Amino acid sequence: MRNNIRSVRKTKNMTLVDVAKHCNPPTTAQTIGRLETGMRTLSLDWLNRIADALSVDSSDLVQLPDQKSLPLAAVYGLNGAYAPKKTEMVMMLSPSEDMIAMRMQDSIGDYRCGDILWLEKIEPSQSQSALNRDILIPRADGRFLFGRLIGREDDKIQILPLGAGTRQHIIKNPKWIAKVKKLVRNFA
Repeated sequence: MRNNIRSVRKTKNMTLVDVAKHCNPPTTAQTIGRLETGMRTLSLDWLNRIADALSVDSSDLVQLPDQKSLPLAAVYGLNGAYAPKKTEMVMMLSPSEDMIAMRMQDSIGDYRCGDILWLEKIEPSQSQSALNRDILIPRADGRFLFGRLIGREDDKIQILPLGAGTRQHIIKNPKWIAKVKKLVRNFA
């Protein structure tokens, strides 16, 4: 069975060591490399462990006939853009079950009108993983608050809305928090 572990890992900008450390239980970079290249059999257990380490669905790691990918044409670094040393494909990952989306109707901060944000829903108790990141929190009557998570104290979440001159908001006991994971922007 051919797998997409390498292209998903590179899409996530992770090294073999990173993936090995994030596996539960941790493993070695050599083992991940052997699983990527097919030198070692990729069991369902390994597939699930690596998917968890990469924060993707296990189906994203298996090559399917209708799966979409893009050729990597260039890499940009401090010295400008250059061609990759090897042919690479970048996987177009499908969202996981805990993902939601938000469309930007107006430009604010780093976001432009028309941007689509993919957000990962997390429990408020996991808010430390979203500290200093942009988040969305549900409020009463179908409203939401979007801004930078600047702190958490007990059951209170502190958010600084985007834009100049805004004041922090404190939300007590939100049902969930969604942190921005991916920005999709069309250029016309």
